[in-house]
Amino acid sequence: MLAINYRGPQRVRVSHKPMPEIKHPEDAIVRVTRSCICGSDLHLYNGNVPDTRVGMTFGHEFIGIVEEIGSEVHKVKVGDHVLVPFNIACGKCHFCRQGLFGNCHESNTQATAVGGIFGYSHTGGGYDGGQAEFVRVPYANVGPTVIPTGMDPDDAVMLTDVVPTGYQAAEMAGIQPGDTVVVFGAGPVGIMAARCCWLFGAGRVIVLDQYEYRLEFVRNYANCEVYNFKEMDDPVVFIKKITDWMGADVVIDAVGAEAAGSALQTITGRKTLLQAGSATALHWAINSVKKGGIVSIVGVYGPTDNLVPIGNVVNKGLTLRANQASVKRLLPRLIEHVQNGILNPKALITHRIPLEEAADAYRMFSSKLDNCIKPVLIPPSARM
Repeated sequence: MLAINYRGPQRVRVSHKPMPEIKHPEDAIVRVTRSCICGSDLHLYNGNVPDTRVGMTFGHEFIGIVEEIGSEVHKVKVGDHVLVPFNIACGKCHFCRQGLFGNCHESNTQATAVGGIFGYSHTGGGYDGGQAEFVRVPYANVGPTVIPTGMDPDDAVMLTDVVPTGYQAAEMAGIQPGDTVVVFGAGPVGIMAARCCWLFGAGRVIVLDQYEYRLEFVRNYANCEVYNFKEMDDPVVFIKKITDWMGADVVIDAVGAEAAGSALQTITGRKTLLQAGSATALHWAINSVKKGGIVSIVGVYGPTDNLVPIGNVVNKGLTLRANQASVKRLLPRLIEHVQNGILNPKALITHRIPLEEAADAYRMFSSKLDNCIKPVLIPPSARM
């Protein structure tokens, strides 16, 4: 089968790899019909996540048709078109029973924090991902969800990560009616977070980014205020100024490890890897939120340490909330929002690219070329 093959930082290619096989009675083999490149895949691509091994197949956002099932799989059947949450979750452990599917205690033997994640280095369990023609899906009685009849596959693939992560960013923010919310980052998750803030009653939503095409997109998609931080002397002072010098009620970090805006953070977090990514957006979030405010973090940082102004968190009395999105917990509500037209996920997709051209897609997305917001890879069998 064709699949992404990681060869080192900024080097991926599509090559033939062995077909995945059933390894456990609860496994399924899925023939991929759509897979996305995520902004957090770029952390892997650029070498910012430890233990990303040569030969790995990326891709934690995918949908596909069930081709084969293990002897104990009963929730899906061969021929079902399913969306597969990026979390690999057993459904039975202490954390899964709490709805914390992103923190499954059984699916990732490599860590005590995050659960298993498709295609996300050995810190995420070492599972190959869905940027391929076929993928092995463990715990097939838990994650895979049959795509509702009539749902556009482009909407469905966005429900595997982008929509739940953006929604959970707003949910964790504890937004109260009328709150002013600032979102750092106008990538797909930041765009979706800004859109979802209105669902929780925000009175004002502000997005900061450095790329004009992304700011224009989120302005139109989420009906929010947008500002380019490259045009500011100090984004924190700017936010204070436009919020009566109080700070925002809530700030969302939707950037993570590759944030621009600070030479020190860039050098230590992106160039020399002395810390687990550039925490510039997190600094700005902590310093621009009001006293007693909430900072919601969905931007991805690699393990384990970052330079973070924890003293400001204490002295301002802030609440920090963060996690990988628990996709399975949120899916029923989000499917309903899509079916009712409240959310339009497929509108974020700007590029549909053959799987065979994935290396070019990574370069385009990473280099912010061609006004790319969200690229989707389509395998050969899905184009027939």
